[in-house]
Amino acid sequence: MLTWMAWTWPTALVFVGIFFSHGRVDHPGGEIPGRAGTPGILGLTTTRGDRLFISLLGSAYIFLAWLGLVGTPLWWPLLIAICASIFCLWKM
Repeated sequence: MLTWMAWTWPTALVFVGIFFSHGRVDHPGGEIPGRAGTPGILGLTTTRGDRLFISLLGSAYIFLAWLGLVGTPLWWPLLIAICASIFCLWKM
């Protein structure tokens, strides 16, 4: 059925987490109507969806850089990506 990709539980949980986060960002009570977003530390005006996209993209770069420079195990880049995502969602 889904043999085109090697589905494992961690892979499935990552995709479920991304879909859940996307659904949470689109929740009706999220953004204030008529407001484009909030200014962050870089002076960019971003919405919650923008910050989610930036944090997901940044997490991918953190993992790719870690794999290219260090290799395994991947617990440290996971911690770094979580901290970077929290910072991005909070301050940007």
